[in-house]
Amino acid sequence: MRRIGFRGYMIIAVIIAIIAVGILYFFNINRVAPTATKKTSGVQITQSASGQYQTVIKNGRYLVSAARGITATAEPNNLDVKHFESNLLSLAKTHFKTSQYIFQEGQYLSSDKVTNLLDRKSSSNADGLNPENNGKTGDSRNPIYVQTLTEQDFMTKDGNGLKLAGMVIGVAMNTQDEYQKEKYGATYTQDISEADRIAYGKKIAPRIIQQVRKQSGVSEKTPIVIAMYANASSDSLAPGSFYAEATSNEGSSLETWSDIDNKSIVLPKESTDTSKLGSDENSGFSNFKNDIANFFPNIAGSTAVANFKNGTLSGMNVTVTTQFYSQTEIDSFTTYVGQAALKYLPNNVPIRIVVQTANETQAILIRNVNDKTFTTTILD
Repeated sequence: MRRIGFRGYMIIAVIIAIIAVGILYFFNINRVAPTATKKTSGVQITQSASGQYQTVIKNGRYLVSAARGITATAEPNNLDVKHFESNLLSLAKTHFKTSQYIFQEGQYLSSDKVTNLLDRKSSSNADGLNPENNGKTGDSRNPIYVQTLTEQDFMTKDGNGLKLAGMVIGVAMNTQDEYQKEKYGATYTQDISEADRIAYGKKIAPRIIQQVRKQSGVSEKTPIVIAMYANASSDSLAPGSFYAEATSNEGSSLETWSDIDNKSIVLPKESTDTSKLGSDENSGFSNFKNDIANFFPNIAGSTAVANFKNGTLSGMNVTVTTQFYSQTEIDSFTTYVGQAALKYLPNNVPIRIVVQTANETQAILIRNVNDKTFTTTILD
């Protein structure tokens, strides 16, 4: 066996060092530097896509609302939970531009504060926004008008930190109040007229602004937008909608209220619905529904929620429910649904189609405004 001298060991050591440096260099040039966030005085600001807000991360975590979860548990109709908050953010964009402001989940109204505000006014709770319990039942009782509220904050950079530059408060008002005459007893409903709902909302709006301005960190001149939302009834297949907004630039005073013409309707429309809103969309959806029903057996139902802004369709969410017995059935049916949707459904608005069984989602088809085809995701 040939022995390696000192010089040989030195050569081997140099070769190993060169290889090690090369490996480190390779991983360094191929490593993706983190670009999702940037730091601002103890918090991190996420990067955002065009038309979306940057958001706040604190201590490595997304900064959640101080009153997190109240809306999700308070709303009687699950459709209103997402619709209420997402449409509030869309409304906020008309007041606070995404290119100039940073979005922060509400941090000034605590969970206890919001809970007190949503309760009835009483000797032990002077802040309650809902009227005192008059002890009556039926139409003569004082209903719960205010079901929930949520806060959204809009920040700007202040040196190395952030400062509050504006707020949006969404207030969800009941169109129907559910109550029990006795604990664990039957549930009754009390309808709230549109006129009473609107009047009561305008009455308590300055009180909400006053309570918000009492919170530490909110100044007397922080712009606060308040937006009123009409909840759907608990059994409705369509969510409610925002109907009015006003702005407070100082103190608890509000500028003139502006109407918001947003509505959501269920397709196919009931035969008793003679309104013109959604007539064309209803005709196209009926053709779509009949087409896919003829293609595939055992379709339990097809429905859509069509959203309108100022009388014009702004989006559509379609649900198709059926029963599958193989993966090939799912694949074939989903492909056909996408083709039928291109043929019969509106082509100038975003559309989302969910294909599902009674127990689980099988496929999702999405087409954005400028897309020519649907992007399809099949869930194995």
